[in-house]
Amino acid sequence: MLILYGMRLAGEGLQRAAGARLRSFLITATSNRFKSLGAGAAITALLQSSSATTVMLVGFVGSGLLGLGETMGVILGADIGTTLTVQIIAFRVYDYAIAVIGAGILIRYIGRRGPAKDLGQAILGFGFVFFALKTLTETFEPIARNPLWTEILLSLSRDPFAGIIVTALLTALLHSSAATLGLAITFAHAGLLTLDSAMPIVLGANIGTSVSAIVSSFGANIDARRVAIAHVLFKVLGVVIVIPVLGVFTHLVGLSTPDLARQIANAHTFFNIAIALLFLPFTGPFTNFVKILLPEREEKKRFGPKYLDPMVLASPTLALVQASRETLRASDIVGEMLKKSIEVFERNDLDLLESIEERDDDVDLLDREVKLYLTKLSKESLSDEQARRELEIMLFSDNIENIGDVIDKNIMDLARKKIKGGLSFSKEGMDEIRLLHQKVMENFETGVAAFAGGDGELARKLLSHKAKISELERELRQAHINRLHKGLKESIDTSAIHLDVLTNLKRINSYISNAAYPILEKEKE
Repeated sequence: MLILYGMRLAGEGLQRAAGARLRSFLITATSNRFKSLGAGAAITALLQSSSATTVMLVGFVGSGLLGLGETMGVILGADIGTTLTVQIIAFRVYDYAIAVIGAGILIRYIGRRGPAKDLGQAILGFGFVFFALKTLTETFEPIARNPLWTEILLSLSRDPFAGIIVTALLTALLHSSAATLGLAITFAHAGLLTLDSAMPIVLGANIGTSVSAIVSSFGANIDARRVAIAHVLFKVLGVVIVIPVLGVFTHLVGLSTPDLARQIANAHTFFNIAIALLFLPFTGPFTNFVKILLPEREEKKRFGPKYLDPMVLASPTLALVQASRETLRASDIVGEMLKKSIEVFERNDLDLLESIEERDDDVDLLDREVKLYLTKLSKESLSDEQARRELEIMLFSDNIENIGDVIDKNIMDLARKKIKGGLSFSKEGMDEIRLLHQKVMENFETGVAAFAGGDGELARKLLSHKAKISELERELRQAHINRLHKGLKESIDTSAIHLDVLTNLKRINSYISNAAYPILEKEKE
């Protein structure tokens, strides 16, 4: 348990320290297969988890940021990058576990917040992993002299398939090939393993680590599921290719170093480099093969969240980005509702009115799901900046949902009264409503852009326009009252509806303007 806890601490710390930059790097470094390979290796070496990289890929492909073909090189590179942790463990660094733990605590204390604190957490996590492995080495040394253990090792050598299957299942439960191979290296240091009996463990760990990608793709779109399947196929096909020449492969690994622990680490590295060299020239045909294996299917999908992948909750930085994207998706729906609302008044279109009202149910659903998703983030794992962004997303989602409600329950209700009453605005009155609607629509788009980019200049512009729109609403209200004094029939018949439409457009402007305040507060700090 201490190994898994340490791996989780290390992963969380590294992702918080460099997560946003790594995501940007990953998206921009996939222009060709060789860059993709290098990007996958580098990112996974930093995150210490090929599962984390692959889960990230599933999310990016599912949300349309990357195409399926662009991910193939990254997957192969991720499998190389994950070998770094195993290589470090094989050098018996766990002899310095206490010093590493002390360094992690000291850096966390000095850093207090920001990247230094996150780096300290990562070092502390590795310290826990090394300490657990050192304890296991000392605990298992007496077992090496037990004849029963010798018989078990011989059975693994005689039946590598059983060893591969058992190890794959264990790695799937641990969600980490590094943890499984760390245990194998510990057993080797204690004299509990031979190279022949370790090889099935290496191969099984490589298959088992691909399970996280499969789990993360459940409920995702077809391309995201193809990424997960591609990762599994690379590993399984690699093992299938190695098994007939396992004796030769084992012999070559044995020649690399006389140290058994280093041999196990090298076997893991050589296997993944060989897979990358073998499959990288054929990523195009392999992509087509995966598409044939998982073809597109015509099916009507029920509306729901598109970006809220539960598997990325372990990475707060990525989870916040996904929640933000889902909130922006809701804002797109509300923006379309607002844009079309003026057409209902112009054309007296009941069908359009009802379709706008139906979309508000979708907005309510996304608002609820975004907030539920964010509450699943552990407060302890959030930095101050991440906690601020979490609150900012919740507030923006709340304001978007309120705008949807105003359009649905207020503006569309007024449109229905106008249509059923057979009423018409005066030409001047309709022109004034169009003008205010246009200004509110422009400010809505500014508010969404300010939230998406955290842009202080747009936030100030948003508040400046809020004041101007409030002044315009007062002027248009007075103009309507002036027409009432003149006794214009259309103005008298539609007075209550006209004034309420102006009021509700002003309410919408107030809600979207709320997006400016968190951005400006952040600037002040």
